Amino acid sequence: MKTTGLLVSTMLPKSKNLKFMRMINLFVGILLAGLALSSQAGHAQSITGQTAGLENIPNGKTVKAWYTAWQKGDWNSMTQILADGFTFTSPLDDHLKMDVFQKRCWQPNAGKIKSVDVQELIMNGDAIFVIGNAYNSDGKLFRNCDYFKLKEGKIISYECFFGPGINYPTNAGKQ
Repeated sequence: MKTTGLLVSTMLPKSKNLKFMRMINLFVGILLAGLALSSQAGHAQSITGQTAGLENIPNGKTVKAWYTAWQKGDWNSMTQILADGFTFTSPLDDHLKMDVFQKRCWQPNAGKIKSVDVQELIMNGDAIFVIGNAYNSDGKLFRNCDYFKLKEGKIISYECFFGPGINYPTNAGKQ
C-alpha cells in the first residue's frame, strides 16, 4: 500500500479510501456551512447615536421613516411603512389596529416631536429594539424603548415601553 501521510490510506483499499475522503470533504463542507449560518442567525447588529445613521443598516430606513413621520406629522408617509395587519402596543394600549392607532395615538401626538436621539439599537433580522431619548415641541425630554417587528421591509407590529410621569407630547401630568 502507498503511504500518503494519512492513517486512513493505510487502513482502506484505494477505491474505498477515495469514497471515504469524499465523505470527509462533504462533512467538513456541511460543518463549515452550518457554522457560518448559525453565526449569522444569532448575530445582532448594534448602533448608537443620532437617527442619521439608520439608513445605512438593513431595515434602518424603515425605522428612521417611523421617527421622521412622527416628527413631521405625516400620516401618508407613516402608512407607506406599515404592513397590512399592523398592530400598536404600549402600556396604555394593547394591539391596536391601524385605524384605532391613528385615532388614539397618532392624531393627538404626531408633529409634536421635535427630535429623536437613538441611544441604542439592536437588530436581529426583522426584529429591532431601540432605546431613545426624544424631545417634544415644548423641549421636554421623554424616553422610549421601542420594539419593531418587520415583515418584507414594513412594520407589522410596534411595541412602545415607557414608565409613569413621562413627558410624552399629550400626556403632560398623566400618571
